[in-house]
Amino acid sequence: MIATFLFSSCASIVTRSVYPLSINSNPTNAMISVTNKRGHEVYSGNTPAVVRLPASNGFFSKAEYQVKFSADGYEEITIPVTFSLDGWYFGNILFGGIIGMLIVDPATGAMWKIDSEHLSVTLRPSAISATPEMKIFDINEIPEKWKELLVKLN
Repeated sequence: MIATFLFSSCASIVTRSVYPLSINSNPTNAMISVTNKRGHEVYSGNTPAVVRLPASNGFFSKAEYQVKFSADGYEEITIPVTFSLDGWYFGNILFGGIIGMLIVDPATGAMWKIDSEHLSVTLRPSAISATPEMKIFDINEIPEKWKELLVKLN
C-alpha cells in the first residue's frame, strides 16, 4: 500500500493521458488529416470521426496537433488542437508527492489536458471551381490573397 501511494500521482489517478477528440464538419464526410507538432500524420479519414490523442509529446512536453479539413468545392482549413496544464497536477503537493510531480505525471502525460474534446467546423465554399468557368468579381469581394496576384492593365 505504501508503494502504491509513493509511486502514484494525483493527475495520473484522477485524469487520463489520452483524450478522445470528436471531429465534425459541415458538410459531413470532409477529409481530415491530424498531424502532431513534428508534422507526422497521426490520423487520416473523414468526418465525423473520434480520434484518440496522447496529451504528451515527451517528458514535460505537452502535445500539439493540427487538424486539416478539405472537401471538393470548399476552402481548406487547418485548426490547432492544444493542451494545457491540468489542475490535478498540483494535487501532487498533497497526494502524489515529489515522485508524482517530477516523474510519474510528466512521464505519463497526465499533467496535460486537452483544451476541448469537440471540434466542429463549417467549411466555406471555394470561390475557385474545379470546372473551368468565367466569373466577374468586384474588387471588394475577392480575398486579400488574390489581390496580391492582380496585374494592372492599361
